[in-house]
Amino acid sequence: MPVEILLSTLNARYMHTAFALRYLYANLGDLQTRAQLCEFPIQQRPIDIAEQLLSYKPKIIGFSVYIWNIEEITDVINLLKQVAPQIKIIVGGPEVSFAEDLPSLTKVVDYVITGPGETSFYKLCSQIIENKQPLDRIITGEPIALNSLTLPYAYYNKEDIRNRLIYVEASRGCPFKCEFCLSALDRTAKPFDLEKFLIEMDLLYQRGARNFKFIDRTFNLKVSSSVAILEFFLARMSDDLYLHFEVVPDLLPDLLKQVLAKFPQGSLQLEIGVQTFDSEIQALISRKQDNEKTRNNLRWLRENTGAHIHADLVFGLPGDSMENFAESFNQLVALEPQEIQLGILKRLRGAPINRHTQSGVMRYNPKAPYNILSTEKIDFDTMQRVNRFARFWGMIANSGRFKNTLPLLLGDNAFHQFLQLSDVLYLAAGSTWKISLKRLFELVYSISVKNQPDSEPVLLPLLLLDYQRSGLKGQPPFGQTKTSSRCGVANKRQRQHQ
Repeated sequence: MPVEILLSTLNARYMHTAFALRYLYANLGDLQTRAQLCEFPIQQRPIDIAEQLLSYKPKIIGFSVYIWNIEEITDVINLLKQVAPQIKIIVGGPEVSFAEDLPSLTKVVDYVITGPGETSFYKLCSQIIENKQPLDRIITGEPIALNSLTLPYAYYNKEDIRNRLIYVEASRGCPFKCEFCLSALDRTAKPFDLEKFLIEMDLLYQRGARNFKFIDRTFNLKVSSSVAILEFFLARMSDDLYLHFEVVPDLLPDLLKQVLAKFPQGSLQLEIGVQTFDSEIQALISRKQDNEKTRNNLRWLRENTGAHIHADLVFGLPGDSMENFAESFNQLVALEPQEIQLGILKRLRGAPINRHTQSGVMRYNPKAPYNILSTEKIDFDTMQRVNRFARFWGMIANSGRFKNTLPLLLGDNAFHQFLQLSDVLYLAAGSTWKISLKRLFELVYSISVKNQPDSEPVLLPLLLLDYQRSGLKGQPPFGQTKTSSRCGVANKRQRQHQ
């Protein structure tokens, strides 16, 4: 049977998979045999993507649109409409799900599905194929009973399982109302049937899946279900099994702690959204978080589990300032998560935080990803400094390549000292991109020694140790004239850190 329906999107990286498309495909019923999944990496040229899509000679192409791919998908759709205007283009996804705030892309396409699409997409495709003209161009997605859905996990193919992240979800929605997040629009979190879900996880595991990324907004909301899922994977633990969960930072009861502590080193990644420790900002954006419990739980996780902690902070929230953010950042650094993701606030379409746009004098980039440019308390120049800070933090701190040197670079005021380093790095390199690792080591050394000449005797052995750990070949581009005794010190420190 010819392919009449294409389900497509552009993924940010090759290792990512389009979970939403698999849900749509799984729930196409009698139309499934006429449909095909077509995913592309975002780096591929729009004209090449259009050519591949057109080679199927489809009647319908459905695109899943997100903040990170809307610009590229717009380019693809504009090409398709020029070459094959008879093809019906349907778009859905978070970036086009709010009828009061639709991007210009929606003026070009034939149909827009706002909200849940599993049922609505099937009905719309059926009408088009039967040559029945749908009444509305903008279609409100129908509410869905989760247990009525056909689950999508069978549609991860062998290549997905071998090379890509396997996205899964044990629940949908979120009961919290943090205004910067689209989940603030959810009424609550709803679980899938746990028994059916674990059967699907077992089938994936038997097919060879070992890299599971849970997209639940609040994995630890219902502790009994969280424990059951964790124990399911503990019973199947292997050296290559890796699990990613997003957890509420101030909800970590003893029962959950007990099972988390059983996982081997490096088999868990916990994404923990701290966002801010400022209680006034939390109240302003409707975020409920017990900061003391959050700090205690992060400390406990680092001391008692082998989990990799990925903690999130957001810069540019309403009421935020450089000083407020520095305080939150320093508190989080002191808790020693392996990664701190420093995010810049973005204007998500439909998110409640948009109510602060006028009162907070919040100015956003008009182009995706709609990042904040300035606020009442943060001017554009400061925002650019923190953007560069975030980029260099990823390269130096989050990469793990400067593990031994980092504490010295941060000193007793992490934000202030790293901001100084970031400023000078940018002046020296002229960019935050395309800096080779060897060049980065050289810049960190030269800037640190220039700023604090007395630090060199301590800095050099630590930097040499990190350089050796990085896998770079050849002589390091710093400390060339120093005696070999210092290399001996570095080797001694290396043995101590092993």
